[in-house]
Amino acid sequence: QPSKDKNTEKAEPFYRLSVPKKKTSSEIINEARNVLRTLRTRRPFTPTEDQRKLFGSGSSRPPQSRPPSVFSLHASSFDLAESRPVSGVRLSPLDHKPVLVTFAKDEDSSISLPKCPADDAEVRKLSSARAHFFRRTFQGSFLSAKMVPPDQNEEKLDSEEPAMMNNLCRSNNNCLAEQRSYAPFNDESRQLICNERISRLEKEDSLKGTAGKFLFQLRGESDQMKKPGTSLSWPRSPGWKRRVTGSEDETGINESEEEEIFWHIKILPILHELEKEDNIENLCLACTKLYQALNEGNMLGKRFKRRSVLLKILYKLVDIDSDPLCLKLAKIILAMKVDGKHLLGVCKLAFKICKNEKNDYIIQNDRLLDCLLEVLRTEDLKKNDEALLYCMGAIKFMSGNAVLLNEMVNKGAVEMLLQLMKQINKVKENDTHFSNLGHLLVQLTATLRNLADSPPARCQLVCNGAVSELCVALEQRMNDKDVCTYIVRIFSKLSSYSDFCAALADCSRCYVLFLALLNKHQKQQDLVIRIIFVLGNLTEKNNQAREQFFKERGSVNTLISLFQTYHELDLNAQKWYHGRGREEKNNPKHPSEAEDVLIKLIRVLANLSIHPSVGAALAAAHRIVELLVTVLEYKSVDDCEELVINAATTINNLSYYKMKSSAVQDKKLHIAEMLLKLLMSNNMDGVVEAVRVFGNLSQYHEICDFIMQKKIYKFMIALLDAKNQDVCFSACGVLLNLTVDKNKGALLMEEGGIGKLVDCLQDFGPADWQLACLICKTLWNYSENITSAASCFGEDTNTLLVLLTSLLDEEVALDYSLDTDLRDYHKLYWEREFKPVAEKLLDRIQSHHSCLPAVTITPF
Repeated sequence: QPSKDKNTEKAEPFYRLSVPKKKTSSEIINEARNVLRTLRTRRPFTPTEDQRKLFGSGSSRPPQSRPPSVFSLHASSFDLAESRPVSGVRLSPLDHKPVLVTFAKDEDSSISLPKCPADDAEVRKLSSARAHFFRRTFQGSFLSAKMVPPDQNEEKLDSEEPAMMNNLCRSNNNCLAEQRSYAPFNDESRQLICNERISRLEKEDSLKGTAGKFLFQLRGESDQMKKPGTSLSWPRSPGWKRRVTGSEDETGINESEEEEIFWHIKILPILHELEKEDNIENLCLACTKLYQALNEGNMLGKRFKRRSVLLKILYKLVDIDSDPLCLKLAKIILAMKVDGKHLLGVCKLAFKICKNEKNDYIIQNDRLLDCLLEVLRTEDLKKNDEALLYCMGAIKFMSGNAVLLNEMVNKGAVEMLLQLMKQINKVKENDTHFSNLGHLLVQLTATLRNLADSPPARCQLVCNGAVSELCVALEQRMNDKDVCTYIVRIFSKLSSYSDFCAALADCSRCYVLFLALLNKHQKQQDLVIRIIFVLGNLTEKNNQAREQFFKERGSVNTLISLFQTYHELDLNAQKWYHGRGREEKNNPKHPSEAEDVLIKLIRVLANLSIHPSVGAALAAAHRIVELLVTVLEYKSVDDCEELVINAATTINNLSYYKMKSSAVQDKKLHIAEMLLKLLMSNNMDGVVEAVRVFGNLSQYHEICDFIMQKKIYKFMIALLDAKNQDVCFSACGVLLNLTVDKNKGALLMEEGGIGKLVDCLQDFGPADWQLACLICKTLWNYSENITSAASCFGEDTNTLLVLLTSLLDEEVALDYSLDTDLRDYHKLYWEREFKPVAEKLLDRIQSHHSCLPAVTITPF
């Protein structure tokens, strides 16, 4: 440090930058720019899968132990025999045919079977609505006896329409007894009952009031159905259902009665169209109309009485090989709230549709996503784990599309998926569902990985505590490489953002988990490289994270073990190339897998070394320093630029710590030899990094002698012409340390060193007071034995005097066009760093200069 006594001419040389008593954090960071530096690197690249699959090509799951991505799906897949809603208690079949109980008062009343009308004249005797329905059913339809067995029709009458039957019994017990006693009760008789009921209710209009008028209106609409191009309009108003159904005393029509009528008026015509239509486009339109009609009649969901009949018809349409049609079908079936095998079938159907990337456009224009999200939200996790797997797989495929991904975020998918993950995390390893839920977790985490690309989704992930749930899943699924890989990919993406990185750093458990994964999957490059990348992000700006990771048991040993493993893999690969007579890789611009791991691992070491105690410990770790030096030995900057430069930067950081136990100090001469090779390369970034290391190492006399012996100082003087602030700063640092030795001061007279230093001061001084201070310190050391300014600085004496005088004038030196904060920072550094050194240097030159020139101050 220079003496504070201005009368003392013999001042100590400037070994390093002067250190004021109090400094701001920004000053400290700037001062350390050629001493300690963190490293950044690219995020590991994840190639997009060529095909959409449930499990990617890199899955660790053997094909025989994972659910298939390819399967055949037909109407039979939905098990039509079981399409009725499950009652909850399955009854045992009866051993005998039950005898239907009739409500006829007269036990001897005759039983007559309904007959088909013989001719058109008989048809005209029926009401218009009855005749219409009769024609539709008589011509043969999906409700014919050949499609629905008689015993099933009989069962439907008893189980699905109790309210309707009770109402008919009140109207005409004898008629009902006659109809119920007919065993093969087919669709024609069902239609006749409906029409006759309408006729009777019309006659009771004076007693039933509003309901009679309402049914009369329905009958009129049923007549219109026969007219082509006539659209049906079901009367809708906010209280229409309440007005129609009301209390039995007021209307005499309950909810089942209303549903029965709506079924025949609105739903049946569309179902007939679905049965007879062959054109795909028309079938899709019919499905759209069907969904709208079902929604209009409040028939979506499980409460709809004819739900089983409707589903059977929809299931049969699955056999038609058309994704647009299957999309419509899936939407309706999901809206009917199916469960069991039917839920599995429709989720597989949705999966099959979404699997084809070409269907993304039609999916965007439909609301399939809403239905699938509803399944995730409402269905039981353990009961329907396989269905949820394919449902989640379909959503994963959708998340690969930017439009659908944004739609997911807007519909709250992030929070929903995190809630689902929380449920999965509650299932422990001894549970029988644990393994199957692992398959589901793969799809879920893969979807979250895609969502992580969206800024709003990233914000939601942080706000909804994604870090803790992901860490729990990571801990529970440590043996599941697929789950671990997807979670680490999520961390890899999100840790590049400061808010998520801070949240992850606060989760102290994450360091233990990462170390456990690294030890368990050490040779799984795709997993290892991402964990190392995340650790590099955590330790880049967070000093607490550096300390916390370092203190975890076995952390340094794990890094050393990984370093050795991938160093050997890289060496073997290099020998293989050389053995085949090839000096370079196929694409030297891109690191190999082993090189990429080493790049990111060395980055972690460089970032850790910023922490004072951690850096000192790493500098004393001989094995770490040996491995870093080995990289410089066997790898040239042309082979892998980032790897070599990262190794040099880390050595530079470790060389900052001066202590007897330093492994860098022990190997400093060998390191200098390796740096010489880098210094002579054509890679300017590599040259600058080598110069930075020499800047620290040149504080040792052995290294100074090495620099003089190898004429490296001439190279440093030449770098002053680089017109680059960082290059000049690093080169000037080496020259500063060389001039400490009075015997080496004369080197600045060679190669025009003085003039180049003055040029740098003129070019960069006002913009970089740190560099200006370093130049003045170098000139101060050089002029220690000055006798005459002219003999010491030569022809550059007058220029230097003018420069120093101008730069010490505050009004001239400080650019007041800068914004307030930047101007204050420049002024602070100018006052504390540059001004004291420049004033002493100017005073020395003036005191040894016999003829002072006229000083002309020019603005900078």
